[in-house]
Amino acid sequence: MRRLPFWPTLFVLAMVALMVGLGIWQLRRAEWKEALLARYAAADSLPPTAFPAVPVPDENLVFRRASGHCLEVTRWDARAGRNRKGEQGWRHIASCRTGGGEGPGMAVDYGWSRSSEAPKAPALGGPVSGVIDFDRDRVFILVADTAAPGLEPSEKPSPLNVPNNHRAYAVQWFLFALVALVIYAIAVWRRPPAGPGAKPGA
Repeated sequence: MRRLPFWPTLFVLAMVALMVGLGIWQLRRAEWKEALLARYAAADSLPPTAFPAVPVPDENLVFRRASGHCLEVTRWDARAGRNRKGEQGWRHIASCRTGGGEGPGMAVDYGWSRSSEAPKAPALGGPVSGVIDFDRDRVFILVADTAAPGLEPSEKPSPLNVPNNHRAYAVQWFLFALVALVIYAIAVWRRPPAGPGAKPGA
């Protein structure tokens, strides 16, 4: 009669429990992400707001229409991105001074081009309106409706571009757990039966 080896079995069951737990956690993350995306989608129907004077991350502002006032562009930053035709190129992000002294500042996406060189345009400034987006550091950017001279409008921010892969990750963890059990069951089945003098758990 085949006996289940104690320590290997305990280890495999612990790993399976861990993988199942990670799968359940991903399902909960999926529910949270779906609620967040629903809130993002509803932002388009909300009235325009002022671009936040204090750059405090607020998920309720993402994808909302907003306006601000760029007193002066102090720096340009080129980042990979797409235009509204879906073509790959460079987004040109301006760091704007917005208040007295240095002011709290505001980041404005003034448009897209195929080149990463800073736009050779007249000094920009004045009112700007668009849609609030955020970068990988969760810093707000106002994507301008109208591009600066020499640029094309950047791709409009959309909740459709925010990934939600948590359910797929959950399925992967559950499959990993199932595969681990099957492999271990096959290994135990192929193991020679314990002899009369074998120690339990060996």
